[in-house]
Amino acid sequence: MMMTPWVTRLLFANAAVFLLQMTMTGLENQFALVPALGLVRPWTFVTYMFLHGGLGHIFFNMLSLFFFGPRLEERLGSRSFLWLYFVSGITGGLLSLFFTPNVPIIGASGAVFGVMLGYATFWPRHQILIWGIIPVEARWMVVALTAISLWSGLGGGGGGIAHFAHLGGFLGAWITLRVLEARSPTKQWQKKAAVKSRVVEGASSAVERFRRIPRDNLHPVNRDELDRVLDKIGATGMSSLTPSERDFLERFSARS
Repeated sequence: MMMTPWVTRLLFANAAVFLLQMTMTGLENQFALVPALGLVRPWTFVTYMFLHGGLGHIFFNMLSLFFFGPRLEERLGSRSFLWLYFVSGITGGLLSLFFTPNVPIIGASGAVFGVMLGYATFWPRHQILIWGIIPVEARWMVVALTAISLWSGLGGGGGGIAHFAHLGGFLGAWITLRVLEARSPTKQWQKKAAVKSRVVEGASSAVERFRRIPRDNLHPVNRDELDRVLDKIGATGMSSLTPSERDFLERFSARS
């Protein structure tokens, strides 16, 4: 597996901070997130993502980032990948504010869950081997993790895990992906094409309406003018009409 720039940097950053935790007492107290104190300690919405509660905690978070992150960074580009990662983590903290406001939170799980949702969005049928044995499609893995987090977070058994940070990670990634999709060059082109198509369809409908103007009821002068304007539309299109020519057509088509 080829590593990508920001996944590599995030892996090293998390490992470095974990080593600092092991050697510096009080670091966790300064940089862990207590959601209710987020307004007076806003930096903790970011710093809590780099702290971990033990070797197993950081191992499984970084293992997930290692497996799912590189392909997603290649797909999105480094800048968009970073947005997804940090928005997912921050949203995890914000969602915890509503459900567990006074419980300290540490860990990259919210951000990593966002990465997993991004992976499942682009490769929903890719087989993931749980514990290296059980094959599960990426989309069903996300569904299962969502169900577990909801059940556990709403009273089924917390186990010292920030379940709402996980759910917030999914939510943040979903929002980020929707924004990135709306701003993508392909989406912008589709919007412009749709507008152009509506304009063309509207012009075609108007021409058909003008061609249905009853000629027999017109004065010969107006009949000649109608023929001239319709010929002009056929030669150079609706956009070439002057305001008076357009008014002329609209006036007689309204009578039909």
